[in-house]
Amino acid sequence: MLAEWGGVWQIGVVKSRKSFILTMSECSFKEIEGGVTAAKGFVANALSCGIKKPTATRLDLALVYSTEPTTSAGTFTTNRVRAACVRVSQNHLRRGNVRAIVANSGNANACTGAAGVAVARKECTIVAKELGLKASEVAVCSTGVIGLPMPMVRIEPRLPELCHDLSAEKGHDVASAIITSDTREKEVAVEVNIGGKIVRIGSCCKGAGMIAPCMATMICLVCTDAAVSRADLDAIVHQGVEESFNRITIDGDMSTNDTCLVMANGASGVELAPGKEGWEVFVKALHYVMMEQAKRIVQDGERVTKYVTVRVVGAPNRAEARRVAEGVAKSSLVKSSWNGGDPNWGRIIHAVGYSGTRVKEEKVDIDIAGLPACRGGEQTDTPSDDLRERVQAREFEVLINLNLGAEEYVVYTTDLSPEYVDFNRSEYAYWNQAKQDGLTK
Repeated sequence: MLAEWGGVWQIGVVKSRKSFILTMSECSFKEIEGGVTAAKGFVANALSCGIKKPTATRLDLALVYSTEPTTSAGTFTTNRVRAACVRVSQNHLRRGNVRAIVANSGNANACTGAAGVAVARKECTIVAKELGLKASEVAVCSTGVIGLPMPMVRIEPRLPELCHDLSAEKGHDVASAIITSDTREKEVAVEVNIGGKIVRIGSCCKGAGMIAPCMATMICLVCTDAAVSRADLDAIVHQGVEESFNRITIDGDMSTNDTCLVMANGASGVELAPGKEGWEVFVKALHYVMMEQAKRIVQDGERVTKYVTVRVVGAPNRAEARRVAEGVAKSSLVKSSWNGGDPNWGRIIHAVGYSGTRVKEEKVDIDIAGLPACRGGEQTDTPSDDLRERVQAREFEVLINLNLGAEEYVVYTTDLSPEYVDFNRSEYAYWNQAKQDGLTK
């Protein structure tokens, strides 16, 4: 969270353990309400279509629309198996900018073949017609069960209605409509004072399971009323994703549907570019929004009880620091010990050793929750009861020093609980509903 000390805002910088300080005279940077429609010129709507179950009343279909032309940028899953919505949205983004995003929960529209692509395109075409746009100006996001055809018999009739009664007050409804196994909506919005004018950035996000680096199952929609060129926006969005969503893991699984889309419409009247007043502040604010959303995904992980920061320092290069951090953060043995409140540094160092990076066992130091657990590859004299007490906390940090260089890397992760396994044992009910809909045998 953003915090105020002594009249200045302190903003955490992901790249290092340092902090970046902005005086209030330089920047008024604070969190605000409003979610994805907090910025000027963005409106939204959400409806209940019963996508997963006809009798369900929860919101499951949403639309975010910019009343002004935009520049836009995005990143998508690097999984070789990509959902139809990802394929269509990537294609539209390559062709130009998008002004509208239609999103649903309850069905991923993934592994649905040519029919799934046709469905995604049809959604874009209908929404575009209602809003007076080109179909390529509409992106589509889906999340839910993989492999089931979309129940368009319930979705298509509601799309025209979705495009009407749009309001800047419905950002929270969008956040509600896109969640699946999430326990709560994820909204972050900030405003920045640049030259006496207010620039706002709003966002909503979903994600709780099937989360791993390289565009961890998540959807993140970000809207800003700053005016930013396509090239500049693309550069800072990719940088922001690399420093946030690509640094989280819950279960080590990468989705077919991961999407982060950012739209900038210039409605604030503030034009930003590298070297101009306010640019650095804006970039920090955008990256802060992404980082907060990434952390909230991990904190809301499916049936997790621990939120753990794995920080690797002293690596010979960044790539090797990353391999070590991800190796520890993804280890089922390590994550299971965290769930049991067990400060098992032996499991941590064994994961360091098989991570595929250069390691000298006799140089490895490990701190758990601020206490030295391992020095030079051997146990310290820190009382085990003290270590055990520290890891009972819901949040703590594991610091691994390879003592082989100056590079570092951070990954945010969780424990692995029996309840996670139980929660993910079966999706049969969804397939049974699809059978009743005549979508599968």
